[in-house]
Amino acid sequence: MSMPRRILFACLTLLPTPALAQDFSQAEVVVTGARRETDGFDESRPVVGLRRAADFAILPVTVTGDTRDQEKRRGEILAMVKSAIEVAARFGVELAMGDEVVEPLTAANYRNLGFTTDNRPDTDRTSFLAKVRIGAGVDGAVARDRISRFVKAVPVVGRAEISGSDELTLSLVGPDKFRGEILDIIAADAKAVSGRLGPDYGVEIKGLDRPVEWSRAGLTEVFLYVPYNMVVRPKGN
Repeated sequence: MSMPRRILFACLTLLPTPALAQDFSQAEVVVTGARRETDGFDESRPVVGLRRAADFAILPVTVTGDTRDQEKRRGEILAMVKSAIEVAARFGVELAMGDEVVEPLTAANYRNLGFTTDNRPDTDRTSFLAKVRIGAGVDGAVARDRISRFVKAVPVVGRAEISGSDELTLSLVGPDKFRGEILDIIAADAKAVSGRLGPDYGVEIKGLDRPVEWSRAGLTEVFLYVPYNMVVRPKGN
């Protein structure tokens, strides 16, 4: 039997946040065109959610070396990464590492970067992220320009070379902290739908215990949502 509308929306608004396997209330996450990977959840993205500016624009940066001796080659690559860390702030650029959740790349941890062989003999490479905070006149184009100038300014070490990607991605800090705002938007939409259909209909919402998901919504914008499902039913059914 359908729940009276006023009780339904009270329950919707007061629904507790579930205990998540990983806390994303503070972590910085990379936002690509794809949804966050969560096993067992509906792959469809709801129309209703929160659209907002990302926190950072990001470009991957790669340092490659082909000095014949491996120890020397990797030493040159890491020395160039260290130089990149030292000059980044002059261009308003921050450095980070990580695929989905990122952390700052610093003089204390840059040696933790891994190497790949690039499918060529006597060649190694490593990669990290260069990012620029979005806002206050800084858009995707400005971020690209800052990172490009930063890459060109990194001093060459031995036979090592540095290059930046053209594939701009985004990151967002603490997506889970927007959960309450997302639920308010869902509640307002459900109330509007029910109001348009008249007093003989109510709505049932399922899936609000799922984690916050995210996807890219524009050049520098992201879309945050909970993958819920709303069903409209005649009251009394």
